[in-house]
Amino acid sequence: MKYPKTKEVLNQLVADLTQLHMVVHQHHWYMRGNRFLKLHPYLDKVMDELADQLDEVSERLITLDGSPVSTLSEIADKTKIPDEKGNWDETIDERYAKIIADYHYLDQLYEEGIKVSDEEGDYSTNDLLTGFHSDVEKRIWMMSGEINKAPEIDPE
Repeated sequence: MKYPKTKEVLNQLVADLTQLHMVVHQHHWYMRGNRFLKLHPYLDKVMDELADQLDEVSERLITLDGSPVSTLSEIADKTKIPDEKGNWDETIDERYAKIIADYHYLDQLYEEGIKVSDEEGDYSTNDLLTGFHSDVEKRIWMMSGEINKAPEIDPE
């Protein structure tokens, strides 16, 4: 089998991108506060970006003769992004901090995929993941700035 480690990371990304989309959607629904009118539509863009990444990663996995996880139970079993019931008690900053933490995990997973796909010589997947990695880092920076925090992508 060609690219076994790459396929494994791609399938982990399928589960985690699906879960992160749901987490963002939940915060989008439960958000309240004085920045609601600005940040509610912003999370629509975040969800669109996650959906696009999910589709590209899944299609790349299929291109490599892999089989993406595709049921809720498979995703729940495989994801490493925490799940919690929605509530009205969190501030917008607390919501964003949770999303940012999940994005930091996604950042690390993309880095792992970049390394593994390079080691296995899958340069097309490497290119795809490198672009998404840059997008994730930019999203961390932008969302961190909204809550007056540094992105902490490469802390000193």
